[in-house]
Amino acid sequence: MPAKFRRRSSTEERRLRSLLDVAPDAMVVVDQAGKVVLTNTQTEKLFGYNQEEILGLPVEVLIPERSRERHRGHRGKFSAEPRVRRMGAKLQLFGLRKDGTEFPVEISLSPIETAEGILVTSAIRDITERKSAEESRLRLASIVESSDDAIISKNLDGVIVSWNGGAQRIYGYTEAEALGKPITILVPGELVDEEDKILERVSAGERIEHYETVRVTKERKGINVSLSMSPIKDSSGMILGLCSISRDITPRKQMEEALSDMSRKLIESQEQERARIGRELHDDINQRLAMLSLELEQLAQNPSEVERRVQELRKTMAEISNDVQALSHDLHSSKLEYLGVVAGMKSWCKEFAERQKIEIGFRSDVSSVLPLAVGLSLFRVLQEALNNAIKHSGVKRIEVQLREDSGEIHLIVNDLGKGFDLEAALQGTGLGLTSMRERVRLVNGTISIESKLMGGTTIHVHVPLGSEKLSERAVG
Repeated sequence: MPAKFRRRSSTEERRLRSLLDVAPDAMVVVDQAGKVVLTNTQTEKLFGYNQEEILGLPVEVLIPERSRERHRGHRGKFSAEPRVRRMGAKLQLFGLRKDGTEFPVEISLSPIETAEGILVTSAIRDITERKSAEESRLRLASIVESSDDAIISKNLDGVIVSWNGGAQRIYGYTEAEALGKPITILVPGELVDEEDKILERVSAGERIEHYETVRVTKERKGINVSLSMSPIKDSSGMILGLCSISRDITPRKQMEEALSDMSRKLIESQEQERARIGRELHDDINQRLAMLSLELEQLAQNPSEVERRVQELRKTMAEISNDVQALSHDLHSSKLEYLGVVAGMKSWCKEFAERQKIEIGFRSDVSSVLPLAVGLSLFRVLQEALNNAIKHSGVKRIEVQLREDSGEIHLIVNDLGKGFDLEAALQGTGLGLTSMRERVRLVNGTISIESKLMGGTTIHVHVPLGSEKLSERAVG
């Protein structure tokens, strides 16, 4: 502190010191040379210097070295035109503590005329918390604006007071169109009571989590949404308004309904297959067994015929046994488990060809061991494809190819028969094609079907190997 200033002990000086000490901010008084001549206790707390340590030092000791030259320039301009003002209003200013740490500050400058010349009082405020809050607010605003979800706040009367980009994308209203409007512009007429009850619950402090309902767009198109809502509170806990986050789940709902529908059709297809096998067991196998029993009774009454008829009866029993075995393989082919997928499918094709009196050309170059879930799904598709070919193609030879390529298994079933109208078949009551598609979907595969009238049919399935997320239904 300059000698002249240090010798002053007037009432004015004591009053100034008292005023500085009760100020909430750090107060630093400097002379025209930029030397510190007076500080208050808040300065000691903020910067870590004792008053005696800092008196007489250049004020630049309180700012980072990188900013000192610029600060001297600002100080010179202020000395040329002293007036009350904020320093560096458009700049980010930082203070430097004795321990070398930096912190953001806000500075206001005030000139004081004295007998020794103009002194400058700097009010320095630590704005670390405010900057942090601003950054958090900006970060939150950025997150809200970039969110794909509709984030909307409204007052306790249900009037919209904020509207993000996600809300515009989902509902179609611009921010200008939505602000000030009641939230019921998004609510179908029949659900207004539901919305009122939700607002009542949240206004009472309750949170609503992932409530699925229906809302309407600007074009009055209904959409499915998952709605979460919570109260907005002030620092005292008083509820000021409500915040809602809604996500458009219409695609998910549509997909759920479509898989639900596919599953229903698959179950119906399985029931039809069971009914077919049941009819064969009752109408064919059971009748043949009854005839065999009758012939055995007749043979018991004519022992002399035993030697002549025994070979015929053995043949009949063998045929029945083979047919029962074939039906059992249709239900569950144990050969897939015992022989492996490729050998099991090849063996079944041979049995099926002999039973139906046709030729099946089976080729395979698969070297990998296929998971049973994949093999079973491919086997069911193969069964369905061959049964359809027998019923509709009119051919006596069908080609089956099982190959491995680029981490995928390909099953191709081809005939040169009558073909069919694919779209008409998909719209019809038959469930065979639907069943095949669902089987393939369950093992993350895809299926394509090409058919032309009198031009044959090709069914091509490819399933990725190494897929661990297989549906449990795929092995059922």
